[in-house]
Amino acid sequence: MDLTYTDEERDFRARLREWLAKTLPELPARPTPDDWPGRRAYDLGWQRRLYEAGYAGLHWPAEAGGRGATPTQHLIFLEETERAGAPYVGANFVGLLHAGPTIAAEGTAAQRARWLPPVLRGDEVWCQGFSEPGAGSDLASLRTRAVRDGDDYVVTGSKTWTSHAEVADWCELLVRTQPVSAEFPKHRGISWLAMRMDAPGVTVRPLRTLAGSTEFAEVFLDEVRVPVADRVGAENDGWRVTMVTLSFERGTAFVGEVVACRRTLRELARTAKANGRWDDPALRRRLGRLYGEFGALWRLTQWNVSEAQRSPGGVPGIGGSVFKLAYSHARQELYDTAAEVLGAASLALEEEWTLDRLSSLSYTIAAGTSQIQRNIVAERILGLPKGR
Repeated sequence: MDLTYTDEERDFRARLREWLAKTLPELPARPTPDDWPGRRAYDLGWQRRLYEAGYAGLHWPAEAGGRGATPTQHLIFLEETERAGAPYVGANFVGLLHAGPTIAAEGTAAQRARWLPPVLRGDEVWCQGFSEPGAGSDLASLRTRAVRDGDDYVVTGSKTWTSHAEVADWCELLVRTQPVSAEFPKHRGISWLAMRMDAPGVTVRPLRTLAGSTEFAEVFLDEVRVPVADRVGAENDGWRVTMVTLSFERGTAFVGEVVACRRTLRELARTAKANGRWDDPALRRRLGRLYGEFGALWRLTQWNVSEAQRSPGGVPGIGGSVFKLAYSHARQELYDTAAEVLGAASLALEEEWTLDRLSSLSYTIAAGTSQIQRNIVAERILGLPKGR
């Protein structure tokens, strides 16, 4: 990868910095963490500003409504927005980072025209309905069923850990359209649907996390009718479409967070110098190793983004599993180190770092557990045999 910047890229950075400096002071106050309607409005408002300024869907292809920016421009955007303390995607993350890109790669022209512009404009929010009480890491064991009835599927079942279901308009939903059999083993017979969250028969029950947030929910589906036209990909081909979704979720969805972690690491070093913890040589070595690790993760991020934008449909490769595995553990160690630096102050729930540390505990589970990622790396990258 050529890591030097062209005149055009330097001009892009300068214009973005100027826009951020003008726009960020105009933003309203951030809502409290438990005010989900307020957070939805805030996040959609930020997305609308990005859209009007020409920064929404910056790296999406033009046929998906994006700007077709280069990988370097995309990374500059992430660096500069994080450096300026701009809002991240928030409640928009499912639509912007994996449901939208999946539809861009796998949807029909009519589906792209219907669903992608509202995501980019900040009009609609998506949630993810993949995991079930008995199908988390073993996602293909899902039991939510969809029975064809004319032009609709009738969907019955339940989902859990459904991100932002409380405030979502649409759900990327995995259902079983064929019972498991010799002809249809569990990885087949699955379909990927887009379901309206206000459809009759949908019930949402928020789940409260350790940090007190309700960003996840249980979703119960009682004979919910979903038009067949809202299926992305062929019937029973949903597992392949799901792998596309997970490639985006693991390969490029966390790139902004790597930038944020590098900023947090620098803040942590400043805090350690101010409170005397910097005098501990073991702590300094740990911070130095983390600095090197996040630097390497940023280089891997650059590679993944570049590879994704060169591939058909912009789909990241299996290198995303390498990134997800390394990033999850590095993030947890970062916030364990933060607790060491902050001491008793790290127990205060009103501190942002404390909430981030609690959140970091989920990263070795979310978007595919570390055990699943190790299997993918072993089998698909290293070519090792499958376990018995």
